[in-house]
Amino acid sequence: MATAAGGPVAAAAGTGDVARFTLDNGMDVVVIEDARAPAVVHMVWYPVGAADEPPGQSGIAHFLEHLMFKGTDTRAPGEFSAVVEQLGGRDNAFTSWDYTAYFQRTAAEHLPILMEMEADRMANLAFTEAEWLPERDVILEERGQVVESRPGALFSEQMRAALFTNHPYGTPIIGWRHEMATLTGDNAMDFHAAHYGPNAAILLVAGDVRADEVLALAQQHYGTIPANPAITTPARPQEPPHLAARRIEMTDPRVAQPYVMRQYLAPARRPGDQADAAALSVLAELLGGSRTTSVLARTLVQAEDAPALSVSAWYSGLARDDGTFTLAIVPAEGVDLATAEAALDDAVAAFMEAGVDPEQFARVRTRIRAAEIFARDSVEGRARTMGTALSTGLEVADVEGWTDALMAVTPEQVMAAAQSVFDRTRSVTGWLQGPPDAHPTGPATVEPPMTEVMQ
Repeated sequence: MATAAGGPVAAAAGTGDVARFTLDNGMDVVVIEDARAPAVVHMVWYPVGAADEPPGQSGIAHFLEHLMFKGTDTRAPGEFSAVVEQLGGRDNAFTSWDYTAYFQRTAAEHLPILMEMEADRMANLAFTEAEWLPERDVILEERGQVVESRPGALFSEQMRAALFTNHPYGTPIIGWRHEMATLTGDNAMDFHAAHYGPNAAILLVAGDVRADEVLALAQQHYGTIPANPAITTPARPQEPPHLAARRIEMTDPRVAQPYVMRQYLAPARRPGDQADAAALSVLAELLGGSRTTSVLARTLVQAEDAPALSVSAWYSGLARDDGTFTLAIVPAEGVDLATAEAALDDAVAAFMEAGVDPEQFARVRTRIRAAEIFARDSVEGRARTMGTALSTGLEVADVEGWTDALMAVTPEQVMAAAQSVFDRTRSVTGWLQGPPDAHPTGPATVEPPMTEVMQ
């Protein structure tokens, strides 16, 4: 047992500069020590998000995230952010399907006040109709700006709804407009009462701090909040077996550059055994990680009379339930979407036949290792990576061992992963296009689907 001001806590083993503890009320505390600059990132993660919303209340997790900035029994609306700004820091929050997180970045000396204020709104959130009603208009306007004004975002939303027929991952994080318009302050308070509390929270502090000092502060500010007895692990509907490939076609006059996208259901990263997820990550990098040297780019973009302006592949595996693997192709001028899709299929089939090229595999390993090393250079980036992983069921050891898992992947594992994931019955293929007489003028890239919505 380790002790801190206010009482005992159980300490879990840490790895390297990462320590993890559990307070008596069930709150997890994770500390990443990094003294390169006298700054601190303070984050509270709740492993509950859009996939845990009651039927008919899509968007309530994100709506509550907004309302958490309104005030408490003792603090005025907006006071939290105003104090952080006065300290020279910044704060924000974001929601995904599996989690909601709140964070601040300030000089390290201000960590106590950050904890005091965050603990206050965890336990004492308060707002009136005069505060929540205008905020509902804010999230509706946000949906208009980040989704409805962007054909690509609307298209991704429809793709996901087609891929997930039963699981709530098919519902947009921000919500469906017709349901968002009916959300109330009582809905938000009910969601807060059911899912927020120290026993459902992960406190993550990174920067110029010491683990024992953070632990003492956490016990002082968070340790006095009673565990919320209403909190349980939400039961989610799961996907039934997929027996048929799905297709969608979307036409929007605002589309500047048409493209084809295909999404497959894929296994998510799992604690203790990340081999499959690591192989899928390497597969995505091998197929589409480089615009000029990836397997698909060499065939579809760099070759003479190439049918594509760009091609991409990515794997999204940080999820509590299913992940996704995505391929996309932007056709060259004069190439229709049917031809582009056929070319993509042919290129994937050729890869499956030929297998992994050893020289390219070596180059991909080098790129992946470099990216993992560079990612560790950002304290805030490390904190976000750790929080996302822990909120989706992984452990500290899984995060710290991810680079090793990637480096352990063999060409044979990559091909096995490809064979497993490229099952057309577990996919949706979509065409996004403009009017028949449109002339493509947009960028030759496809941005990945949105997986988080900021405050």
